[in-house]
Amino acid sequence: MTQKVWKIRKITPVILGASILAASSPTLAQTQSDPHNGGIIEQIEQYSQERLEEDTNQVTNVNQLRDVSPTDWAYEALRSLVERYGCIVGYPNQTYRGNQSLSRYEFAAGLNACLNQIERLIASSETVAREDIETLQRLTQEFEAELATLGGRVDNLEGRVAFLEDHQFSTTSKLAGEVILALGSIFAGDANQNTVLGNRTRLELNTSFTGEDLLFTRLSTGNFPSFAEETGTFQGDLAFAEPADNDLGLEVLFYTFPVGENTEVLLGATGTAADDIANTVNILDGDGATGAISLFGTRNPIYYQPADAGLGIIHRLGEQIEISAGYLANPANEPTPGSGLFNGPYSALGQILFTPIENLNLALTYVHSYNQSDTETGSTLANLQFLTEDLFGQAVPTVSDSYGIQVSWAISDRFVVGGWGALSKVTSLSTLGGQLDRGTQDVWNWAVTLAFPDLGQEGNLAGIIVGMEPWVASSTIETLGDDEDTSLHLEAFYQYQVTDNISLTPGVVWITAPNNNNDNDDLVIGTIRTTFSF
Repeated sequence: MTQKVWKIRKITPVILGASILAASSPTLAQTQSDPHNGGIIEQIEQYSQERLEEDTNQVTNVNQLRDVSPTDWAYEALRSLVERYGCIVGYPNQTYRGNQSLSRYEFAAGLNACLNQIERLIASSETVAREDIETLQRLTQEFEAELATLGGRVDNLEGRVAFLEDHQFSTTSKLAGEVILALGSIFAGDANQNTVLGNRTRLELNTSFTGEDLLFTRLSTGNFPSFAEETGTFQGDLAFAEPADNDLGLEVLFYTFPVGENTEVLLGATGTAADDIANTVNILDGDGATGAISLFGTRNPIYYQPADAGLGIIHRLGEQIEISAGYLANPANEPTPGSGLFNGPYSALGQILFTPIENLNLALTYVHSYNQSDTETGSTLANLQFLTEDLFGQAVPTVSDSYGIQVSWAISDRFVVGGWGALSKVTSLSTLGGQLDRGTQDVWNWAVTLAFPDLGQEGNLAGIIVGMEPWVASSTIETLGDDEDTSLHLEAFYQYQVTDNISLTPGVVWITAPNNNNDNDDLVIGTIRTTFSF
């Protein structure tokens, strides 16, 4: 009797080690506190029995385990537990998987099975070697040290996580950034052929208060120049131009939220544009950072009519139709006469997007504008307000109605064809004191785009754009007339994805007969754009 008591006392540290392990397990503690579950020991026994019956086979000789060899550091311990006590099991394919990670449940179940077997041997007065009990005690002590070390690491990690949670910027905001470093040069044409190096930098905060809404804030700066002043035309200007002298400012601020399952509302405070409301249906539209390198190649110019603040609504009719509508004013924050949200320049937008099949998008767009006809693309004549301000010192007030059609068809994963066409009918509303005849202009533009996604490697993008930037096809304003000649916009680029966050894009834009004048030498603008995103 005394010998049994001594043996049970020697085994007590092993049982204590299992108890400490079980108590430190969140899963076990959770099981114990659940009134619908049994106690920990019952759970362990049940789990052990299930594993024995379903996943493992009883081993009677350590040599039955194919992945255990006499050179393994635990070979003798396994042999002793198998041959003397029969409390080691293997997998059905006769492996032990001694280097495989195990869960706390699995460890507790295995330890409990061995303890039960040893206790049965003690109860039946069978001999249990003292050195085996000492080995179990030693192993338990070694596990206690490791558990103590792991416990300290867990406490340290929990402390660090708690600190980060207390000091993070916001639980609802995510920061994204984008930096463009670019070389640019006018290689041919009547302008000076100087090479420039500049940047465009953006920081964006995406904040959600409900998980479905979005407060979008963009800070922007840069110093990459616009070539329009140097070339005398808006044609060929680059999409990432940011002549802000590196002064940081708030560029865009709007808030979107859902109304029901199929409707989204956008409230724009500043910098809101038509492409924030309506899909531009162009795979090459990367807003200057990716895709097309030119302003014209990025999207149909009717989306570029100046805007600032207002309201947008996007409604989806199933998976095939999306309706977008918006009202944007600029400048909306000025209380002076002829300004403000409803008494100054504005644009009203409407668009229907059709997706008849998965890879085909077709959009019909209408934009009505007051004093918002300039798009900063195309010929000088096509930007009537800019032209009259340059000629007469003040911009002529205008009303314009623009009609556009955009299409994009992914013929395959590696080839997408697209394009657009648009007509803007611009009416002047003043003679500027007799300096200008009143009349109308018909301004056209079109483009065909070819895109080659993943060309060379995944993430790359090659693109070709052929089209005509806005030109005045006919005009009843005799003082100004129309564009007598036409010019072509030819653009090609290859975007090489260096890493997930860095891309390198060489590209070239070729403009024939710049400013729709055959007397002008062809204009060639080249660039190497490097985009860093984070």
